[in-house]
Formats: sequence, C-alpha cells, structure tokens
Amino acid sequence: MNQVKIQIPSLIENIRVIESFIDNSKEEFEFEDDIYGNIMVAVTESVNNAIRHGNKFDKDKSVYLTLMVEQNQLLFEVEDEGPGFDYENLPDPTAPENLENPGGRGIFLMRNLCDEVNFLDAGKKVQLKFNIETHQNGSSN
Repeated sequence: MNQVKIQIPSLIENIRVIESFIDNSKEEFEFEDDIYGNIMVAVTESVNNAIRHGNKFDKDKSVYLTLMVEQNQLLFEVEDEGPGFDYENLPDPTAPENLENPGGRGIFLMRNLCDEVNFLDAGKKVQLKFNIETHQNGSSN
C-alpha cells in the first residue's frame, strides 16, 4: 500500500495546497478522469469543513490529509483538531426548508460523490473511499 500525508494550517487559502496534492496524486497513481472530479470536490469540501467548522479558522490548528492507495481503492482521510460534531443528526439539505440555506451541503455532496464515507473519532476524522480501476504499468514507486 502506498501512503502520502500532508499537514496544512487552518487557512482557507490552503485549499490550493490540497488541490495541488490531488493533482499530483492523480499523476502519480494514475486514477481515471471520471473520478478525479468527484475526488477534487469531495476532498476539498472535507478539508474546507475541517478548516471552517472543526478548527474554526484557527491557523495554529492543523488539518491532516492522508491518501492511502490500495489495489482497487483510494482512501482519503481528513482530520482536524476540533471537538468533533454530531454527524448522525445533520439537517437534510434537500428538504424544502433548507434549500435556501447557504451551507449544509458538504457532507451530502461527499456522500454522493464517494463510494463510502465514514466518520471516526467523534467526527474529527472523515474517510472518503473511492473504488478505482487500476491500470498498473508494472512499476512500483
């Protein structure tokens, strides 16, 4: 299994670092274009939530992003240093009373773009799993 890990301070402008990380991972691990967009949206949304809601924009707190690449799966873990949250009782962003709300769609999006989403450690860590078709060229890095 290949694993890559980065740590960023909780500043919204560091989303650029995450986008570059995903671009570099796409090149290194050669995952398909059709899931690239899903990965980009889901992972940046998760990191955005970690910065905004988990760490409350505290630049002294970090967000950790880990990518684990297994044979037919990409697993991204996003972890913040906040108190966690109640991920079991989130308002439904598709309910009529919530359609006008500016937020509340991030986890809904993540659940619809990923093959599997898991919350760990009271919601401080989220796992985003993507099933992939591997096209290994025989080289191991």
